[in-house]
Amino acid sequence: MDPTPGVATAGRLGAGTAYESQVAADLARRAAIVAPLVVVALGLARGVDGAVSAVVGLVLVALNFLLAARLIGWAAGKSIAAVYGTVMGGYVLRLGALLGIVIGLERVPWIDVPVLVITIAVAHLALLVWEMRYVSLSLAAPGLKPTTTRRHTALAGAGRPTVQPTKE
Repeated sequence: MDPTPGVATAGRLGAGTAYESQVAADLARRAAIVAPLVVVALGLARGVDGAVSAVVGLVLVALNFLLAARLIGWAAGKSIAAVYGTVMGGYVLRLGALLGIVIGLERVPWIDVPVLVITIAVAHLALLVWEMRYVSLSLAAPGLKPTTTRRHTALAGAGRPTVQPTKE
């Protein structure tokens, strides 16, 4: 008997689509798209150390998203409680790991720590906001990009009932 009716947890292993992996891969791809611009801009502003720190920061962000997806995918095959625990515990552990990496890189002479920290923080937020535009919030097809027709129809207000004024 499934302890959480209505939540599909059983049978995840080897079956279905791992939407979290698709979203994480898309986030990593977007990080690669903006990397040249970020690296050149920070290289011009802070020199070679700034450019190297930006690359390291973007790689850490992409790896963080990919690891989060991997952990969620693993937990999805176990139970809903495993997903909850993995999401919360994984978040705290990954933040701690990022902090530990930054502290460890503080001693490296060619790492500009302020650039590294700002790159990590801004890249996380910017990539999530960018991805938000493309992730469908439909429960029927999570993680799928909405079609252009559906988006334009929704923006145009098609399907809304119109209110006609009454003459009295």
